[in-house]
Formats: sequence, C-alpha cells, structure tokens
Amino acid sequence: MKRLEKFLSVALLMAVGLFLTNVSYAQCEKFTESSDAEAAETAHVLYRDNVKQKQFDAAYEDWKKVFELAPAADGARDVHYTDGVKILKHKLKASTDEAEQAALKEQIVALYDGAVACLESGAIKLGKIKTEDRIAFHLGRKAFDQFYDLRTPYVDNIKTLATAVEKGGLNTEYTVLYPYAFIAVRQFIDEQLTKEEARAIHAELERIVDHNIANNEKYKDYYVQTKASIEGEFAQIERNIFDCEYFVEKVRPAYEANPDDKEVLRETITVLKKQGCQAGVPLLDEVEKKWAKYAASENAARQAEFEASNPAFMAKKAYDAGDFNGAVAKYEEALGSVTDQAKKGDILFRIASIQGRKLNQYSKARSTALKAAAANPSSGRPYMLIGDLYAKASRTCGKDGYSRGLAVLAAIAKYKKGKSVDPSVSEEANKKIGTYRKSIPTKEDVFMRSMQGGKTATVGCWIGEKVKVEYQQ
Repeated sequence: MKRLEKFLSVALLMAVGLFLTNVSYAQCEKFTESSDAEAAETAHVLYRDNVKQKQFDAAYEDWKKVFELAPAADGARDVHYTDGVKILKHKLKASTDEAEQAALKEQIVALYDGAVACLESGAIKLGKIKTEDRIAFHLGRKAFDQFYDLRTPYVDNIKTLATAVEKGGLNTEYTVLYPYAFIAVRQFIDEQLTKEEARAIHAELERIVDHNIANNEKYKDYYVQTKASIEGEFAQIERNIFDCEYFVEKVRPAYEANPDDKEVLRETITVLKKQGCQAGVPLLDEVEKKWAKYAASENAARQAEFEASNPAFMAKKAYDAGDFNGAVAKYEEALGSVTDQAKKGDILFRIASIQGRKLNQYSKARSTALKAAAANPSSGRPYMLIGDLYAKASRTCGKDGYSRGLAVLAAIAKYKKGKSVDPSVSEEANKKIGTYRKSIPTKEDVFMRSMQGGKTATVGCWIGEKVKVEYQQ
C-alpha cells in the first residue's frame, strides 16, 4: 500500500512538472494555430461554463486541454491564463501535499509570466485595453498572489512588486501597494534595503496613492485606506529613513488644522526636534514662538493659581522681598484654611514676629503671640518673642533705671514661662535670663521705694504687666 501511495505521489509530481514545462514554454498559440482547433474550442466552452459557476475542479481537465492546444485563445483574450490562475489557486487551497503545493505555486507564477510574454510579443491584443496596462495588471496580480497565497520569499516578491509598480505607474492597483510597503519595511529592518531605497519606495507609493485619491473617483476610498496602511507600516522606520524636511510636511496638516491647540504645538515641536530640525526651519520657528507665548501665559495662570492656593508661601516670598505688611496679610489669609492647631499656632507666631520685630507694633505683636500660645500650648516660642519685645522696650520704657528694670523683669518672666512649657527653648531662655539679670532694678532702687519683700509693681509703657519685684544680688 505504501509503495502504491509513493508511486502515485511521484506520478502526480511528474505530471505536474510536465504541465509546468508546457506552461513555461508555451508559444502563445491561438485556436487557428492549434494542432486540433475543434478540440481546443470545445474544451474552451466546457471549462468556461464551469469556471463561471466556480466549479473549478470540474473545469480543470478541459482548461488543461485547451491551454495545451491554444493558450492565447483567439488572440483577443488572455482568459486561459487568468482562469488558469483561478483554477490552480483553488487546487492549491485544497492541497495538503507540500510537494504538490510547491509545484502549483510555480505553475501559477508561470501562468502570469506566460500572459505577460504573450502580451509583450503581440500574440494577444485586447482591443481597447492598452497592452502595457494589461501587463501591469498581470504583474500586479502576480505580486499580490506571491504575497498572500504563494508566500514567495520577500527578496523575490519585492522584485515583482517593483516591476509591477514601474509598469503600472499612477495606474497601479491599490492591492499592490500595501504588500510593497510591508515587504519594503521588513527588508529595511533586515538590512536588505538601504535608507535611500526604502525612502524611494515610500515616495513612489505616496505619489501613486495621492494621485488616485485626487483623480480616481471610483476607487478613491480604497486608496485612502491603502494610504493609511502604508503610513502605518512606514511609521515603524520613518525616524530611521527620513530627514527634517519629511517630518515638516508630515506634521504640517495637523498643525494647520489646529494652529493654537497646545497639544498640537507640543507634539509638533517634539517630532521636529527629534528629527534634527533646528532653529531656522520656518515651521519650527513659528510653532516655538507660539509655544513660548502659550507657556508664558500658562505659567502665569499656574503661578496665580498656586499663589491663591498657597498664601503662606506667598507670605514668605513677601517677607524675603521686604514687604512685611504684605507678609502679614498673606499669613492672615492662610489662617482661614488651617484647621490643625499646631500649624495655626506656627502661623500666628510668624505674624507676631513680623509685627514686633519688623513693624514695631509691640502691643499687636504681643496679642498675636498670646493667640499663638493658646493655639499651641506646648510651644514656648511665643513667650520667648514677648520676652524679647519687653527686653527691647526696657531701653526706653521709664525715666529711670528702676522703671526700665521692671520691664526687664517682665521679659525674664516670659523667658521662664517659655522654658516651663517647652524644654526645647530652655538653653536659649537661660542664656537670656543670665544676660538680662544684670539689668533688673538695683537693691538701692528697690529699697528706696520700699518694694522689697516680694511686692508687685506695674510695668510702665505699653507693657502694663504686673511683676514681682526683684533686685540685683
């Protein structure tokens, strides 16, 4: 059984090979030139009826007979070639034998080549159809079939595609263009095409599709779709094969459609600069000028939004600029959105510090500092500030050393209060207490006024606090 199967397989291949030879070397005979014209015409009618009904298996034997006797039919048609392709492609689709498939593929290619040879020789003349257009048609269909059905190696397929496009020119069918783009991109990636060759193919494909989109009303939509597919393929390598000038024209339509859209401006600049475009390229200069204005406006808006949302930051900025009243105003604005008591106490302390140290608003500063202490009882900084303000005021508060000494006692009392609630300020407080003890009332002044013995006195000036009278030891 196995021997029989092997014999049949070999016989089939021999038959296919013999037929292939006939296809390849057919001399374009017509019915009138056939060795058996009557048999040829009868077989023609029979197979054509089956092909019209898509009965390709039934058509095969009659087609084979007529093709062997008169491949050029009546010399006014190339149907024996085109129908043969249909019949053999049907057989190829149904075949599961690799050897048979390979032979069928060769036969199909040979049919296309035979049709072209008969057209070029003048053996077939199609009347109103120009011979060169029909040759281009067969080459295009051959290239198409090599790509989709015959799975011809790219290196061979691209040669057919190139010839088909060369012959077809602006009339090249849209079905040929995408395979050409697809293979060209792969060949470039595999280093089988140079940058210049890939770019030339793209230019020719673009020329053809653009012409047909503008002039081929019947198939316009197909060329539009094909153009999108071609661009999709070349997008994979466009940054490797094209220069600045190409990308200028590529981005121009989108830019001109939305010349003030920020995303379009950003994308245009990004693409052009990535492709090496530099200052001096008109489109880039124009877009960058617009972007600069937009960026300035956008930054100003964002800054305004930031400032409105961050008054504490703006307060610090105003302070650094010497605008102390402005700083206080911004800190007070910031208080409106603060719920955390510790943060509230910190802002109040900053306000008090500016009021006392920069604006000399001592009473107001003390009031604000006490609010800070109430908001954050564990912070000694507000008391330290009040102590500093009292110490500073002691230089002018009162007409004599005793009165000024009472102000110092008030300052020392605040330093003591500060370190009692906040150990972190103890070192600073002790240092200041040690320094200012030299300025409290003298023993003589206290005894002269009979204020010894732990009595209290009211500090003058704006301070107005009661203090326990002490004197220098």
